[in-house]
Amino acid sequence: MTGFYVFEPSLAAKLLELLKEIAPHVDRVALVSNPDANPASWVASAVAAAPRFAVEVVSAQLRDPNEIEAAMDQWGRKPNFGLIVVPDPAINAHRKLINELAARYRLPVIHALRAPAAEGGLISYGIDLPNLFRQSAVYADRILKGTDPADLPVAQPTKFELVINLRTAKALGLEIPPTVLARADEVIE
Repeated sequence: MTGFYVFEPSLAAKLLELLKEIAPHVDRVALVSNPDANPASWVASAVAAAPRFAVEVVSAQLRDPNEIEAAMDQWGRKPNFGLIVVPDPAINAHRKLINELAARYRLPVIHALRAPAAEGGLISYGIDLPNLFRQSAVYADRILKGTDPADLPVAQPTKFELVINLRTAKALGLEIPPTVLARADEVIE
């Protein structure tokens, strides 16, 4: 068996770091995930990194729009709250709702997939999926030419992308530090 690892838990610490850089006032962070995707490794990674960034991490395992709406309503009533959304297809399906509620409650949210930031979310940092698809084509070619899949290692992600939506930052009253802007692969103005 072979493949590509896309649910990289060490990314949780990087997302915490970026969230604190763009919203230094945040001291509580909800890690939004799908409980069916077994987010324990992401939660453990975020909790382990939390003291470094002076934040408390809360695991928020949500399945449907009603749960998302109720949770974000609760977080929106608390000061200094932020969110990290893990890269899970079930949660990503609700990205529009998450972005709308984040805007309503003025919550800084960082996504681990690009699409939510491109669609009005604040920021995303995660695996460059088109690059991963290109790598998978190389694997498919090798397998079709006779390589046994067991001889191909499970590949770790090698390329990540940072997308910043300045319109959303402005609407939230956040100023993105120049050091973060300089690292961005894409800035949406």
